Amino acid sequence: MTQGLLWLPLLVAFLVLMALGWLERRRQRLFLEWAAGSELSKLDGGGAVRLKGGQLEWSSFEAGQLKPEGSFEVSKLELVELLSLGSGDAPLTDESHGNCRLRLIGNGREQDLHFSDAERARRWIDELMSHSRCEL
Repeated sequence: MTQGLLWLPLLVAFLVLMALGWLERRRQRLFLEWAAGSELSKLDGGGAVRLKGGQLEWSSFEAGQLKPEGSFEVSKLELVELLSLGSGDAPLTDESHGNCRLRLIGNGREQDLHFSDAERARRWIDELMSHSRCEL
């Protein structure tokens, strides 16, 4: 009897991990359907972003679906800044890693995109600016 009780926490942990894995797989499947045909896309802890037809759109994963958060027309993009996530308008240094955000500036608007990885965000700056120049 006591040996069975010792295995119970392991069984509960296994079931929790299995449920979390199922949720992550569901999130990735929804993202792949949403991002199909995109020129550029990403999914991380900061949310989902895609560039499709000259329109940059981002969403967050809530209640089993991707909830649209905003959009930005790439042809109107003038400047992209890499900023730290929590310290206002402080630019992110080249040595920094981890959570950050891209500030998209253009057409009198400013929008922030959250990223979980600064390296990926730096690559996105180059990609977005090249697409912006192609759209002009």
